[in-house]
Amino acid sequence: MIPNNKECPIIKVGILSEKKIAFKLQGEFRVKGYNQLFSGIFNAELLHDKILCSFESEKIEVLNEIVFEPNNLLADSFLIYDVTIGVKFHWERKENELFNGSLKIIIDDYNLTAINILPVENYLLSVNSSEMSPKSSIQLLKAHAIVTRSWLLAQMENSKKDKSTKFFNTLSTEDEIIKWYDREDHLHFDVCADDHCQRYQGITKISTEKVTQAVNETSGVVLVSGDQICDARFSKSCGGISESFENVWEPVKHSYLKAIIDYKTKPDNFNLDFSKEANAKKWIMSNPPAFCNTADKNILSQILLDYDQETTDFYRWNIIYSQNEISELIKNKSGIDFGEIIDLIPVERGDSARLIKLKIIGKKKTLTIGKELEIRRFLSLSHLYSSAFVIEKLDLLNGIPQRFSLFGAGWGHGVGLCQIGAAVMAEEGYTYDQILLHYFRNSQLKKIY
Repeated sequence: MIPNNKECPIIKVGILSEKKIAFKLQGEFRVKGYNQLFSGIFNAELLHDKILCSFESEKIEVLNEIVFEPNNLLADSFLIYDVTIGVKFHWERKENELFNGSLKIIIDDYNLTAINILPVENYLLSVNSSEMSPKSSIQLLKAHAIVTRSWLLAQMENSKKDKSTKFFNTLSTEDEIIKWYDREDHLHFDVCADDHCQRYQGITKISTEKVTQAVNETSGVVLVSGDQICDARFSKSCGGISESFENVWEPVKHSYLKAIIDYKTKPDNFNLDFSKEANAKKWIMSNPPAFCNTADKNILSQILLDYDQETTDFYRWNIIYSQNEISELIKNKSGIDFGEIIDLIPVERGDSARLIKLKIIGKKKTLTIGKELEIRRFLSLSHLYSSAFVIEKLDLLNGIPQRFSLFGAGWGHGVGLCQIGAAVMAEEGYTYDQILLHYFRNSQLKKIY
């Protein structure tokens, strides 16, 4: 149900979990049970069953948790050192990150976990900049603010109903492993700070007035379908057609997360029935017009952060693996020795031509895997750009391909908002509501607080 909030909700964001956490309080912070105000550099560590915070020549020892609350929400901030971003992605790295709001540190499974507590709208200021460049068009930033707000509040509502949600679900037999991943239902906080939930890097990335304008001018506005907030999703590039929710995650259909053609008109001379492999091959090997079909560096530099620009192929891409590379990759990722890989056979595709099921045939083992993210995990050191790809076997030697060429389309799962497509739409003069109703059919905009 849509919550009848009069005030902005409060969110708890998990930043990192480590044996030790170093942080700096910039401003004046209160701690319950202490009369003094705290500031400066701190080192927190687990000491038996207590949290030990050391600063200057003093120490604080507490059981279970400690919360540092700012005297001034906007003026006071805290810096956390060595936060890992892009976990298990190709651009994984550590950064020092700055946050507004309260800092809560808890004992969690023999580690310390740092949690940022702040109003949803303040959180969105960061997400809007962390997910893309704050130099983006104001219409794109408004659209993205509404998408991230909708997703977040929908997850928070769902968590109230069902605390048993898992990050992944698996259907497994001797010949088939089908697994899908979604946002983990965290026990101690609402969302994590990495891409597994939404990319959140505090106020480190807030750098323009346009970000603040976009969030403020859409404050409390969400996408709704009936009496529910939409579980809005987004990815970098849909590849020309967005994917349906049920083909990526749990087998539940949402009327507002169906496949849409990412353009003004339907593409000519294509049969979009991708259950026929010839149609999928023609689509992926071609260069059909789409909003996200752009090489405009001015647009891409506006919407992609520096490390996202390390990936240069968005709409169509090609990767070639040697026999040794692909057999070792699949062995390491699956924990199964398939032997030499004889074939990769598409079994089932979604509405965007993304593979939902792929059969791997090796000399020692044959197995069908899915869904899309599991396929991407098996076939890349980090994550393959997308599962919308076709396979060519090259240099056969005694029936064994010595190389496999993967031709692909898009970047990400392809469900919901296509970020690059939305950026192009904004540059072409579309307003934020037109952008949203293009990607989320059968939905409406509603202000709920």
